[in-house]
Amino acid sequence: MAKGVLIVDDAAFMRMMIKDILGKNGFQIVGEAENGIKAVEKYIELKPDLVIMDITMPEMDGIEAVRRIMAADAGATIVMCSAMGQQAMVIEAIQAGAKDFIVKPFQPERVLEAVNKVI
Repeated sequence: MAKGVLIVDDAAFMRMMIKDILGKNGFQIVGEAENGIKAVEKYIELKPDLVIMDITMPEMDGIEAVRRIMAADAGATIVMCSAMGQQAMVIEAIQAGAKDFIVKPFQPERVLEAVNKVI
């Protein structure tokens, strides 16, 4: 069975890129969210195998969303997305429970490498 993925990014274009990369490689996109609040709600509702989470978003950032998802499900698998130069935030996200990170702009092989490593 295909692994279900929840994609979280405030930019529709970025969600589309990730959806395209993962969809072509046998993953099933079970949901999308544009901020951390929706990400937590959708995670609880959909129970995806994997979450791809942006760090910087309106309403609730990715790090707080990771904390809340991990509190709801300690077994959650989350990969963070960050723009260049957000190393401190990436470290904080990993301390919060994220398993790996990918840097924007995305390289399809790096996205797949990170996803396959954590699943």
